[in-house]
Order: sequence, then structure tokens, then C-alpha cells
Amino acid sequence: MPRLLSVAHMDPPYEVKQDSVVEFAREIFAESYRDIDRLLTVFQNGNIKSRRFSKDLTWFQTPHSLAEKNDAYLETAEKLGTMVVIKCLRESTFLQSPIPYEEIDAIFFVSTTGMATPSMEARIMNKLPFRQTTKRIPIWGLGCAGGTSGLARACEYCKAYPEAKVLLIALELCSLTFQKGDLSKSNLVGTSLFSDGVACVCIGGDGASTESVQPTYRIPSCVDAQSTLKPNSLGVMGWDVKDDGLYVVFSRDIPSIVKNWVQSNVVSFLEKNELTLDEVEYFIAHPGGKKVLDAYVDAFSIPDEKTSYSRDVLRDHGNMSSATVLYVLENVMKEAATGTKKEWGLMTSLGPGFSSELLLLKWEETV
Repeated sequence: MPRLLSVAHMDPPYEVKQDSVVEFAREIFAESYRDIDRLLTVFQNGNIKSRRFSKDLTWFQTPHSLAEKNDAYLETAEKLGTMVVIKCLRESTFLQSPIPYEEIDAIFFVSTTGMATPSMEARIMNKLPFRQTTKRIPIWGLGCAGGTSGLARACEYCKAYPEAKVLLIALELCSLTFQKGDLSKSNLVGTSLFSDGVACVCIGGDGASTESVQPTYRIPSCVDAQSTLKPNSLGVMGWDVKDDGLYVVFSRDIPSIVKNWVQSNVVSFLEKNELTLDEVEYFIAHPGGKKVLDAYVDAFSIPDEKTSYSRDVLRDHGNMSSATVLYVLENVMKEAATGTKKEWGLMTSLGPGFSSELLLLKWEETV
């Protein structure tokens, strides 16, 4: 089974406290809503304390064209993407020596918040000494589901090529999609929730060398994956593309979909692998928001503490779309790295389509 050799994230440069974003939102939305103070409670009720942005908050006080936003995306994504790859291939929690760039056979790049052709992994390859024959697999449009889906596709690649090592990079600069002139409630909710982040995972097939890996590292393996599309649900989540950029589509029905549709999807996936929810010790859920995590708790009848990894990331980083679940995975992998005897983990993310992405992980004793 493919194994997760290392994981790392890189924080964008500007940390913004939620209280500061509340005042920013008040200035933007106050003229359109008489009950603005009531609506602004969404910021406090979301259990987010701080977020990271690629630009200072003052940058968002003036409108920017799609070209300006995308130029900012290209500049920041190339810089952060390069930095997170370096960090992942040297992460001392999991590695006793760096993984050489020339051992990487393919790079999967996941993003939905900017456009790049040549795609971003090509730009990163021009910054770092990868082989010229390293394969490139850019994936666009999966939104919040992209972290789990991208990791599943990378693991499937390693099943097909057991001696391969590959990278998954999930990079989202959600803040750059902010529309100052969009005074909809969807944009207000998005302003309270979304942020910027990047994470990178190195995956190796069964036959890949593990010389760089710490000898005591309890390594997780990818056991199975499942993608499920909910019919006739295209309007639940995504972007409306307009002349001045991307406008968020964010349905209030998402928590109820978790309760009424995702629950049976997860249970059937686990049954296929002869497991129950009680046997899943690491619940690695994409924290789409507090209400989404609460819906998981209700739907699966699990204790709140089972979502603690996800709630911690939501509190400290907000929702970074595809990258967010990999931040959760990193926290779990660091806890499990040196001796915790828990065995099974389930990654789960929801995204545009409307779709559910699941990945079953199993922790081995050591490499």
C-alpha cells in the first residue's frame, strides 16, 4: 500500500485576527444591511480566532480586477509552493535526512483559487532541482474536496507505480477571490470563513526507498478511496465566474447534506472495508465550518473530541479550501509519529459537484 512519508504546511505572511476582519466587514456591508450587527455574529459563532492572508488587510479595501488578483495569486503561489516543497522534503518529524528532489517521479498540484498556464508545478520545478522528466498532474476545480481527492489520486498513482515517490501540493489563496462589491450574504459568510494556506505531502509506493524516513516513525498507509457525486447538486458550492473575478457560491444547505447524505456514504465505504465508525480512531475531516463539523458529530453520533484536530485547524487558520484537511492530517501524523497505538484513520472532504471524497488510512508500527 502507498505510504505517507512526510507532510508540511507553510503559512502565508499576514496573520489577521478575527476581530479585525469583523470591523473590516462592518465597513463593507453596513450600508446594505440594517441588521448588520446580528449578521456579524457569524464571525464570532464560527469559532475562528485568526487566519492567514497573502496580502495585508488594507489591500482588500479597494477593488481589484481579475488580472490584478490573478497576478497576485501567481506571485504568491510560486513563492509559497516552492517553500512548502522544501519544507516537506526536509521535515525532521518524519525524516532523518532530506528526500532528494531527483527521487520525485510526479507532482500533483491542486488549487481552485487562481489560474496558471503553465501550471504552478511547472513554475515550482523551475525553482528547484527536480528531474526534467518528473510528471506533472495539475488538478483544478475540486474546491474544498481537493485535499482528500488529490491525496487519493496520488496514492493511486503509487499503486500503479510501486517504486515511485510523488508530491501532492494543495495551495489555495481564497482571500484573493474576495469581491468588495458583492454584498450578498454568501460573500459575508465567505468573508468570515475563508483564508489562505498551502500544504505538501510526499507519498511513496510499496517499493519506494524509505532510507530518508525516521526509523521510529509510525507510517500511515493509504488503504482505499472513494469519490461520490451527488446528482443534481451543482448549485451547492463553487464559483460564479464574472468579468471581475470569482464569486462564491455557498449554500446554507451544506450541514443538512452532511446529515442526510454523507452519513450513509461513509458507512457504506467503511463496511466495504469491514470497518465501523467506532473503529476509526483518527477522524480527519475537512473543517468546512463549525456547522459542518457539528453536522458530522450529529450524523455519526461521535463525541465532539473526535473532531478536535479539525476544530483546532479551523480555529487557528480558518477554511483554506483544499489545503485545510492536509493541515489536519499533519497534526494527526505528528501525534501518531512516535508511539500512539491508534490504527485507523478516515479523511473526508466535501466539495463542488456536490461531492464527497473519502480516504482510509492505516497506521503501521514503524517503517
